[in-house]
Amino acid sequence: MRPYAESCDQNREPILEILRPLLRDVRSVLEIGSGTGQHAVYFSAHLPHLTWQTSDLIENHAGINLWLDNEGSANALRPLVLDVRTGPWPERQYGTVFSANTVHIMGWESVDALFAGVGGVLESGGLFILYGPFNYGGHYTSESNARFDEWLKARNPHSAIRNFEDLDALAKKAGLVLHADIEMPVNNRTLVWRKQAD
Repeated sequence: MRPYAESCDQNREPILEILRPLLRDVRSVLEIGSGTGQHAVYFSAHLPHLTWQTSDLIENHAGINLWLDNEGSANALRPLVLDVRTGPWPERQYGTVFSANTVHIMGWESVDALFAGVGGVLESGGLFILYGPFNYGGHYTSESNARFDEWLKARNPHSAIRNFEDLDALAKKAGLVLHADIEMPVNNRTLVWRKQAD
């Protein structure tokens, strides 16, 4: 049975609205933490001009491949094995890196490694698009996010909703500059950084 995340169906259309103009001239996307694979099949079908490279830990590949087998487009590629801390990171570069609902699940060391790795695989001028809930100035943006953070920490003490300022500092260290911070439904945001020209 294919894995299923209700949140992917709920957020895919608002995210696609953001992706369409940002990815208009992009030819390659690396998705980090493809999870169930639902985003990959949906976005690749609606953005046929680019190749969508899935990636995740090996234990999630079977589910991703089931979605690709059943609904995948020719431009959605089989998942790469990628642990952001240990690699292996792809040797090629991509026009965009996309990741949704990942940094609040990862431990902080992994978040640090994620940004460092993204800085290495992005083409000059490429975008890193990160979707999820974020804090600002150490404060929650809603009561529901506060409750969600409590749930995350009870499940895994290394998980937490991350502060935007901390993520932006990691981005700067990786050679990325903030391009956009976009409000999304259900107290989420889409953060977009651009890799500075070499």
